[in-house]
Amino acid sequence: MPLGNSRYENSSEFSLFLLSFTLAHAAKFDITNKCSFTVWAAAVPGGGRKLDNGQTWTITAEPGTTAARIWARTNCNFDASGRGKCETGDYNGLLEYQGYGAAPNTLAEYALKQFNDLDFIDMSNIDGFNVPMEFSSVSPGCNRVIKCTANIIGECPNELKVPGGCNGACPVFKTDEYCCNSGNCGPTNFSRFFKDRCPDVYSYPKDDKTSVFTCPSGTDYKVVFCP
Repeated sequence: MPLGNSRYENSSEFSLFLLSFTLAHAAKFDITNKCSFTVWAAAVPGGGRKLDNGQTWTITAEPGTTAARIWARTNCNFDASGRGKCETGDYNGLLEYQGYGAAPNTLAEYALKQFNDLDFIDMSNIDGFNVPMEFSSVSPGCNRVIKCTANIIGECPNELKVPGGCNGACPVFKTDEYCCNSGNCGPTNFSRFFKDRCPDVYSYPKDDKTSVFTCPSGTDYKVVFCP
C-alpha cells in the first residue's frame, strides 16, 4: 500500500509502527543464572551482562539472525570502564564486545528463520565446557530441551584440563583431525568424551545428525546456566 493511502501519514507514527512490527517478530531469549556463583553472560548479538545467582537478562534477535551464540564467562574482574579478564569464556577482555569468547565455553547457538521458515538451535562443546547449561524453547508451538549438565570438569581428560573448565580438542591441538578444517573428519576419543556425557550436544564440527534441532520461526527461548 502506498504510504499516501495509509493511515500512518505522520512519519513518526509510521516509524513507531515499523518498530512495533519488528519487535513483535523478534525472538526473545531469557538468560538466567542458577549457578551458586556469579557469571558474566555474553551474547552475539546482544553484548554482555553480569548475572548474580537468580538473575535473568533478556535479549532479542531479529528473524534472519545467523551465527549467533550465548555463553557464560566465569571468574571475571572488570574495572569501571568495562575492561578486565575472565578465567573462561573471555570476551576479548571486555564486559561488552561484539566477538566470540575464548575457549573453554559451553555454547548455545542459533540461526533464526532459515530454511522452511525454521529456527535452528544447538549447544556445543567443540570449544569445551565451563558451566552446565540448558537451551530450550518456551513457546507453545515447540518443545525442545537441550541440556549438558554432566560432571565434565571433574572427569575431564588431563590433556584438556584448564583452570575453570575442560577445553575442546580443537582449541588445544589445532589440527585437522580435531578441527575439521578440510571437511574430512570423524569422532575422536576426545569428542566421544563429551558426546557420551551430553548426547544432544555438538562434540566435533561434523556432529550434525544428533545435535541440531528446529523450531518454527517466532519461537522464544531460554538459556539457563547451572539448570
